[in-house]
Amino acid sequence: MTTGTTDTTATGAGPAASLLRFATAGSVDDGKSTLVGRLLHDSKSVLADQLEAVEHASRSRGADGPDLALLTDGLRAEREQGITIDVAYRYFATPRRRFILADTPGHVQYTRNMVTGASTAELAIILVDARNGVVEQTRRHAAVAALLRVPHVVLAVNKMDLVGYAEPVFSAIAGEFTDYAASLGVPEITAIPISALAGDNVVTPSAVMDWYSGPTVLEHLETVPVTHDPEREPARFPVQYVIRPQTAEHPDYRGYAGQLVSGVLRVGQSVTVLPSGRTSVIEAIDALGQSVEAAWAPQSVTLRLADDLDVSRGDLIVPREGAPATTQDVTATVCHLHDTPLRVGQRVLLKHTTRTVKAIVKEIPSRLALDDLSLHPEPGELAANDIGRVRVRTAEPLPVDPYALSRRTGSFLLIDPADGATLTAGMAGDAFAEAARVTRAAAEGAADDDGWDF
Repeated sequence: MTTGTTDTTATGAGPAASLLRFATAGSVDDGKSTLVGRLLHDSKSVLADQLEAVEHASRSRGADGPDLALLTDGLRAEREQGITIDVAYRYFATPRRRFILADTPGHVQYTRNMVTGASTAELAIILVDARNGVVEQTRRHAAVAALLRVPHVVLAVNKMDLVGYAEPVFSAIAGEFTDYAASLGVPEITAIPISALAGDNVVTPSAVMDWYSGPTVLEHLETVPVTHDPEREPARFPVQYVIRPQTAEHPDYRGYAGQLVSGVLRVGQSVTVLPSGRTSVIEAIDALGQSVEAAWAPQSVTLRLADDLDVSRGDLIVPREGAPATTQDVTATVCHLHDTPLRVGQRVLLKHTTRTVKAIVKEIPSRLALDDLSLHPEPGELAANDIGRVRVRTAEPLPVDPYALSRRTGSFLLIDPADGATLTAGMAGDAFAEAARVTRAAAEGAADDDGWDF
């Protein structure tokens, strides 16, 4: 757990470090929308007309001052019920960094929305009401953050004003949450005591919690390291579209367009096209109408290969060395999102990057109990918001990476073939075990721990 000054050594490494994607989560009435509103308001990221509208709406509801939660609860149902229902994305900036904020619902019914908001996040803020401490929904949010391998987690202990700004209350909650999250494999946890309503430790340091010497929420967001080195990631290029203009100017042009989701590809590099396994060499890379020598994630480019191969949408172009194995048996940790349970024997569609194939749920070996992290073997089905393990058999081979290696090519969705509804979000491999193993290895200086048997 981190409660001191945040390390800022890795925050200035080029354009990638200037943008932070983060998500907020918390139980109902923990004050999450108020925190986000306070963050936007005190960082001067709210337009005058927006603030005027919030003040007017607050007065009409009998509030003494502006209800900052109204800055984020945009749906009519959200305003009427006083709860967040849908994921709301907010864009704001300070002189030190730009931010994309995914404000996710806290109600257990909408936990699935946190999976959406946190799937691309580099940091998650999990709120806890200081009066209630760590509750089941807090543990669920920590499990989702660990499952999605969010690298940084902030525990914001809110409503400290309602417990007399007592340091022992904060320390007890921070200790309990840190122990739980660390057991799941969350690599970094920063605990901050706040009062979103009063503004303590959100943007400005609190004058009444002098026992806390760590960063404010905004200071931590501005300085947390988010530098990425594409050179250290495996290159993965899912093909989205085959370009064949067949014009007089380009009679033989054949390009494969898509987004490089990880790593770096260069002209002259030997590559393999999966699942066929055929090999070739990158002859040219086109980006924004210009030929370039290299492409790196997350650029959208067109690749041209030296050989005339059968390549179509859904294929994956990877370096010849280190290509993932193809399989028709995908074992994964999943979070079930739909109100209809996922059952053994169910026929589904599996969407992996740009490829969608038919599949069948062959086995559900276990379901995770979030209160004590015990496993319920062979549950037969997963209900909405359940986290468990599944084995899926696909009609066609897929080049699936372990999620621990690649968040993009290690993830997939299970879809209802009847109506196209998203059923389940999956992370290939044993996401919890790998996360916990990495965390323990870092703490113990060892690399021979096999992790959980989950």
